[in-house]
Amino acid sequence: MLRFTTAGESHGPSLIAILEGMPAGVPLLADDVNTQLARRQQGYGRGRRMQIETDRVEFQSGVRAGETIGSPIAMLVQNKDWKNWIEIMDPAPRESDDTSPRKRVVTRVRPGHADLTGVLKYDREDARDILERASARETTVRVAAGAVCRRFLEALGVHIGSHVVHLGGIDAQTPDTLPADLNAVSDASAVRMLDAEAEARVIAHIDEIKRAGNTLGGICEVVVTGLPVGLGSHVSWDRKLDGRLGQALLSIQAVKGVEIGLGFETARRTGAEVHDEIEPAPGRTIAGHVRRRSNRAGGLEGGMTTGEPLVIRVAMKPIATLMKPLATVDVATGAVASAAAERSDVTAVPAMGVIAEAMTAFVCAQAMLEKFGGDSLVEVQRNLAAYLARLDERVAGRPET
Repeated sequence: MLRFTTAGESHGPSLIAILEGMPAGVPLLADDVNTQLARRQQGYGRGRRMQIETDRVEFQSGVRAGETIGSPIAMLVQNKDWKNWIEIMDPAPRESDDTSPRKRVVTRVRPGHADLTGVLKYDREDARDILERASARETTVRVAAGAVCRRFLEALGVHIGSHVVHLGGIDAQTPDTLPADLNAVSDASAVRMLDAEAEARVIAHIDEIKRAGNTLGGICEVVVTGLPVGLGSHVSWDRKLDGRLGQALLSIQAVKGVEIGLGFETARRTGAEVHDEIEPAPGRTIAGHVRRRSNRAGGLEGGMTTGEPLVIRVAMKPIATLMKPLATVDVATGAVASAAAERSDVTAVPAMGVIAEAMTAFVCAQAMLEKFGGDSLVEVQRNLAAYLARLDERVAGRPET
C-alpha cells in the first residue's frame, strides 16, 4: 500500500518525508521535486520566510540513476533558517540565563492555531513545542511526496493542476474551458488566478490587509484529468474515493472545507439540475465509452471515478498569526493577553493550491495502485492497459442497434 509520513519542525534543522510503496522504474530527478517545492513558495502575500528558504530536496534512499527502485523513498529538505534557531531548538538540554533565547517561551497562545489545545493535550509549558510541528512549514515535504506521486501518475496519463477561484472576498471568473496546461497559466499569476481583473483587485486588497496587520483566506480548485472510470469503491465506507480525498485535503493546515463538483450547491438545486445525464461516446475508453453531458458530480459517483475530470474545491481560513494580535490568555499566568506574533504570511491561498495538488496526487496514486497494482511501473502500465482493453471488449460485444 502506498503511504507516506513526514517529520521535522518549522525551525528545526530539516524536514523529512518517507514515501513507501512506490513501484520501481518511475522516472524521478531532484528537479521534478524541486519544481514543485518552488511553486509552493510562490504567491503574493507570502512572508519573509519565503525569502530565506530556497527549498531543495535531497534523496536519502529509494532513487538510483534517475529512477525509483521500489524501496522506501526518503527525502530531506534543509531549513536554512536553522542557524538562527539552534539555541532555541537544540534537542539537548542547555544551561541558560533568563535573557537567552532558550528562555523566551511562547505562552500567549494564538486563537485559531493548535497552540492552546496542544499545550493542554501534551502537558507542555511552552507552546513552541506545539506550534513548530503544527506549522504549515510541514507541507514542504508533503509537496515533495506528492511530486513523486505526480511523476507516477504522469506515466499513466494522469495530470493535475489547480487555480485560485476566491481570495479575501473576491471571486475570480472561471473560463468555460480551462487551459490545456492549467498550471502554466495559473502559475503566471501572482495569486494563481485565471482572471486578470480579479487578480489586480486581490493584490490591492492584500496590500490593504497587510497594512492593517490582518490575514486572508480563500478557495482553490484542483482539477485531475486522465483518471479511468472505477477507481475507489462503493462497497465500504473507507474505500470511497471522495471520503479519502476529503480526509487528505482537510488535513492541510488551515483548510476548513472541501467540495467535489457542485458540492454544497447540490443541496440547493433539484435533482434534474444536479445529476449528470449520460450519453454514448464511442472511442472514449477511459469512461467506458460514455460521457456525462455535464460534470456537476466532479468526476465521482458512488465513491468511484467516472472517467470525467475530477474537480475539487478546497477552502482555507485566514492564517491564525496576525500582526495585530487577537485577545487570548497567557497560559503561564492565566492573565488576559495579546496573542504571540510569529513571522507569517498575509495569505497562503496560492500555495495551498499547490499543497492540495500534492495531497490529491497521493490519493489518486494510491487508488491507481490499488486497482492496477504492481511492483514496477511497467507492470502497472500493463495492468491498466488490460483494464482499458476490457472496457473496449464490453462495447465490441454489444449487439448492434
